[in-house]
Amino acid sequence: MSQPACPKCEATEATKSGVVGGRQRFKCKKCGYHFSVAKVGREVNTYYVIKALQLYVEGVSYREIERLLGVSHVSVMNWVKKYGMKAPRQTDYHPTYKILNQKELAEFFQNPNNVKGAGMMVTELGDKYMMIRWERFKAS
Repeated sequence: MSQPACPKCEATEATKSGVVGGRQRFKCKKCGYHFSVAKVGREVNTYYVIKALQLYVEGVSYREIERLLGVSHVSVMNWVKKYGMKAPRQTDYHPTYKILNQKELAEFFQNPNNVKGAGMMVTELGDKYMMIRWERFKAS
């Protein structure tokens, strides 16, 4: 294993100096500075981060994003906060979504009645497609 560089003097000569908070602690032989290496955690593929943020901006709830992508709703909330995303303002439109394969998507768009009276977006979701559609709430 190569020795980590000291964050103070950038020397690569360090000795192990215990464990703090579950992370290995080192002491630099050159300047005597104590430091810990970055904790290795589970890295989420950026594809899922981008898809989660796209869905959030389109008005899909945190829990629904969790069910669709298989990532924690807490992670989605943290990404929204980290990247400064703004919640969509509530309007008289509401999003609905469908997961379709390529054939189903093509058949959907062949019917002109399916594209009238609503806005929609199609995004790739693994080997399928997600179609998000906004329809106006019906006044009662």
